[in-house]
Amino acid sequence: EDTGVSSMKLDFSGLRALVTGAGKGIGRGTVKALHASGAKVVAVSRTNADLVSLAKECPGIEPVCVDLGDWEATEKALGGIGPVDLLVNNAAVALVQPFIGSTKEAFDRSFNVNVRSVLQVSQMVAKGMIKRRVAGSIVNISSILAYVTFPGLTTYSECTLHCGRTRSSTKGAITMLTKAMAMELGPYKIRVNSVNPTVVLTDMGKKVSADTEFAKKLKARHPLRKFAEVEDVVNSILFLLSDSSASTSGSSILVDA
Repeated sequence: EDTGVSSMKLDFSGLRALVTGAGKGIGRGTVKALHASGAKVVAVSRTNADLVSLAKECPGIEPVCVDLGDWEATEKALGGIGPVDLLVNNAAVALVQPFIGSTKEAFDRSFNVNVRSVLQVSQMVAKGMIKRRVAGSIVNISSILAYVTFPGLTTYSECTLHCGRTRSSTKGAITMLTKAMAMELGPYKIRVNSVNPTVVLTDMGKKVSADTEFAKKLKARHPLRKFAEVEDVVNSILFLLSDSSASTSGSSILVDA
C-alpha cells in the first residue's frame, strides 16, 4: 500500500565522501558502509598499514596517510583533494591524564587533532562545496562526554574508559563547533551535525567491557544497560549524511543507549 511516505534509502552513488580517522573503529566502519552504498571514498588515517588493509577490503577507495595534528602536512595532503560532497570528521586521540596532571603537550595534541583538524578539514571541504554550489553534509563525531561526566567513577573514567578530562573538553568543543558551523554554512545549503556515542565496542571499547566490574557500574547508568556497537554509530552517521535528514542541521544524535 502506498502510504505517501517514502522509506529511507541510503544510496550514495555519484557522491564523493571524505572520512578522517578511517583506519579503525567507527571511521573504518563508515568507509566500508559508504563504499558499499556506492560512494567514492577518500579514507584518511595516520597509520598506513590500516589504509593498506582497508583498500583491500574496499577496492577503489582513495587512501591518504597524514597526521591531522600537523596543520601544514594536512594542508599539503588535502588542500587539493578535489570535490567532496560528504565529510565525516572522526579522527581523534585519547591522551589519558587527570585534570591536575594535564600537560601542555597532551592538551595541545588533543585539541590539535580532535578540534583544530575538524576546523581545518571542514574549511577546505566547505569552500569547495560553496564554490560548486552543492548541498553538502558534514558529520562530526563527538561523544556523550560532551554532555555528562562520570561522578563516582573518576579513576575508572580516566584510566579504563580512556576519556580523560581533556578528551571530554575536546568533545564538548566539537559539539558546540558543530552548531556554529551549521549556522554559518546553512545559507549555502550545507548541513552540519554531530553523533555523540557512549562507549562503542571497537577494539578500544572492548577493553572497557573486559573489566566486568567497571562495565557493570557504567552500564547501570544506561537505560538500555548496554554499550553501543560500531554499526549503531555508523547507521546514525549515514542517516545524517543522507537526504533522509534534509531538515536536520546543528543537531546531535546521542547514540548512548
